[in-house]
Amino acid sequence: MDVVSDAIAAVRVGRPSSDRVRVAGRWCVRLDPYEGAGFHVVLDGSCWVLPDGGAPVALGPGDAVLLPHGTGHVIADAPADAETLAGAMPFGRWADGGRSARPAGPPGTEVSLLCGKYRLDRRHAHPLLAELPALVHLPAREGAPPELRAAIGLLEGELDERRPGSSLALPGLLDLLLVYMIRAWTAGGTAGTWPAALGDPATAAALRALHSDPAAPWSIARLAAEAGVSRPTLARRFTALVGRPPMAYLTWWRLTRAAALLRDTGAPLATVARSVGYASPYALSHAFRREFGTTPGRYRDGAVSAPASGPTGVPESAPASPPTAAPTPARASAPAAASASAPTPAPASAPAAGSASASGS
Repeated sequence: MDVVSDAIAAVRVGRPSSDRVRVAGRWCVRLDPYEGAGFHVVLDGSCWVLPDGGAPVALGPGDAVLLPHGTGHVIADAPADAETLAGAMPFGRWADGGRSARPAGPPGTEVSLLCGKYRLDRRHAHPLLAELPALVHLPAREGAPPELRAAIGLLEGELDERRPGSSLALPGLLDLLLVYMIRAWTAGGTAGTWPAALGDPATAAALRALHSDPAAPWSIARLAAEAGVSRPTLARRFTALVGRPPMAYLTWWRLTRAAALLRDTGAPLATVARSVGYASPYALSHAFRREFGTTPGRYRDGAVSAPASGPTGVPESAPASPPTAAPTPARASAPAAASASAPTPAPASAPAAGSASASGS
């Protein structure tokens, strides 16, 4: 695997959830902070996203926005003042129907949105993900990544047509959307450590080698040969761009992979150890405890015993709501209670608000 794929795979848990919503008139909706990553895609029309502590961002047709750290934010028909933001309707109530809501102003252009969340276990997040800004705006301008535009088009088609196999197609397309959004950020000339590291030929080659086979008996000499540079050159460039020497990065990545295997599989410790390059369970346990402050067994027990609830607080066993007619919500007249969120590494279902919902276990 490559760095971006591994960085996502190390923290992704469960399946993404999404809601298709259509709205017109005056509206203002609040999404509280969440231990995952949120996203919005404007399918038709335009709106604004107002992140907590950040500047408002205008979104047009085909625009996508990723909030990789689960930053609390508001989406609305227009920029809003503090009083309006305080009275924003919680997204969960809005998506569930907002039956008592009425338009608060003259009708406006209808907006069609795909809103969703990815569930992440951030305990050992890759620094590439940690470096992402609070909000990544990917406008649908000329020159935007064609694969991102294609994924949005495919998603819209699956949402509009309840076709056979859509329960598998939708989560798969949402996962592709996450990959394409992060890829677009790394390839967009964005200032930051990891775009620079992935753009440096020697460092990128060394990272590809380590991620493709972390269990191999790597040495700095073998890695330098793989990258086509001398050992001092690789050590200098890799350390400057990645933030740690190549062998230290390899140790950290092996243990991070071991943590993900312990969380996501029931493989015996000996199997986990071999798959990440340790000769014995004892060797892995010693290194794991030194890095994470606990034993592999206790780490696995903690992951298994975590409560299972979804991004809106719906228990894992609750059935998904069937699609309903899309609401036409308005700004709430008084501050609304915060909607629940659950940062637990377990899949769950989320209620549908528009044409379709993608969620599962």
